[in-house]
Amino acid sequence: MGDVTTDPTTGRTPSEHERIKAITAIALKTEEVGLDVFATGEHHNPPFVPSSPTTMLGWIAARTENLILSTSTTLITTNDPVKIAEDFAMLQHLADGRVDVMMGRGNTGPVYPWFGQDIRQGIPLAVENYALLHRLWREDVVDWEGRFRTALQGFTSTPRPLDGVPPFVWHGSIRSPEIAEQAAYYGDGFFHNNIFWPSDHTKQMVDLYRTRFAHYGHGTPEQAIVGLGGQVFMRKNSQDAVREFRPYFDNAPVYGHGPSLEDFTEQTPLTVGSPQQVIEKTLSFREYAGDYQRQLFLMDHAGLPLKTVLEQIDMLGEQVVPVLREEFAKGRPAGAPDAPTHASLVARRDAEAAGGAGKQTESVK
Repeated sequence: MGDVTTDPTTGRTPSEHERIKAITAIALKTEEVGLDVFATGEHHNPPFVPSSPTTMLGWIAARTENLILSTSTTLITTNDPVKIAEDFAMLQHLADGRVDVMMGRGNTGPVYPWFGQDIRQGIPLAVENYALLHRLWREDVVDWEGRFRTALQGFTSTPRPLDGVPPFVWHGSIRSPEIAEQAAYYGDGFFHNNIFWPSDHTKQMVDLYRTRFAHYGHGTPEQAIVGLGGQVFMRKNSQDAVREFRPYFDNAPVYGHGPSLEDFTEQTPLTVGSPQQVIEKTLSFREYAGDYQRQLFLMDHAGLPLKTVLEQIDMLGEQVVPVLREEFAKGRPAGAPDAPTHASLVARRDAEAAGGAGKQTESVK
């Protein structure tokens, strides 16, 4: 989301201003049709414009009431963990807790030197920076010394997280087992952006995360918190969807001029067709990922006009997501968790504190 791309059917290129305004309009439509989450990426290079996600999400927070505001990538490698801690805690307060965050390394190699980092240290940066961020949100005073930033002595990140509970964190990765391991170690969520990958690869990554989540004592593998990406384009008749979407697919800045639309649809989660086809393919994701907590759909990209994207979101909210909610609820195993919210995280913290106090009282008797 957020690319400034020429519409291949008209030859018109929107301005950056138009694209930024379009993204906010899409977010408001997302709330209007009753979807749960709006997520935006973070990019610092053309043709993308979302370089400041918390600025955008703060604007959206002020104009929505129910929507969970998330990132689909926050660059844990090239952003300062101190600034991430501050920015998202501030957003948490402004949005009354309707915030979570997805950590990732992005897909643009040159971003590392632009922010003074070495791409060869991508994984160590992700591991160390998140270790610091995790502490900044949970400890009022932090002393820190690491490899990649100056030391901290007696540092307090402000504001403190809302209600003393940090935003829920997803660790996003396509191919790096170290990131699945990191998510499991902390008991955080793991998001596999499987829009470009076959199901067997996604299964390997999700299974690794689930196994290691249980290894670290956070629960059973089935209780791990998993998210998946998806990509759809819909019309009432599937032939119309294919015909309309093809020129956008063929010229997309990410995958254009590569595999054919038919090959890509067959080998990845991309669905171009009717709402019923989208429902059927999305439900099939459980066959290799198990029951999972978050499904994001890429809707705005490749030069699609705003009017078309808003029509897609209407179809998603009216014809697809209600059925998916019902079907996922039917098939959910006993004990499988819901997606975390601020309220559920606060409740869990309070329950754990009460349980700990009860054990302490019992030991004194």
